[in-house]
Amino acid sequence: MSDFSSALKVAASGLKAQAARLRHVSENIANADTPGYRRKIVPFEIDSRTAEGAVRAGQVKLDRGELEQVYDPSHPLADQTGHYDGSNVDLVIEIADAREAQRSYEANLKMFDQTRQMSSSLMDLLRR
Repeated sequence: MSDFSSALKVAASGLKAQAARLRHVSENIANADTPGYRRKIVPFEIDSRTAEGAVRAGQVKLDRGELEQVYDPSHPLADQTGHYDGSNVDLVIEIADAREAQRSYEANLKMFDQTRQMSSSLMDLLRR
């Protein structure tokens, strides 16, 4: 039974990690037009404190890529040339990251469900 619980822990850790990733992707999309906003990146790490193969979302990092220079002389943050720092969020990348996180989340959910079904089937066999 420990193999089943290990598999469930690994699947649950993947679900949590992808949920955290999706949360930060949605924050990036929501702040795409916020001046000076830097894109958040969520790395995954092997979680040595739990089951073998379990992952967790690491510490959020800010993308140090160059901020877009936006020309709008009427903006309150504009300098003498009429430019201000926009964000470095690329919506195409964020949508691709969101789709990847969604698919990974679904795969972990499927693994969780399959493990649960196998455990239930094993219990039924043992009762006979």
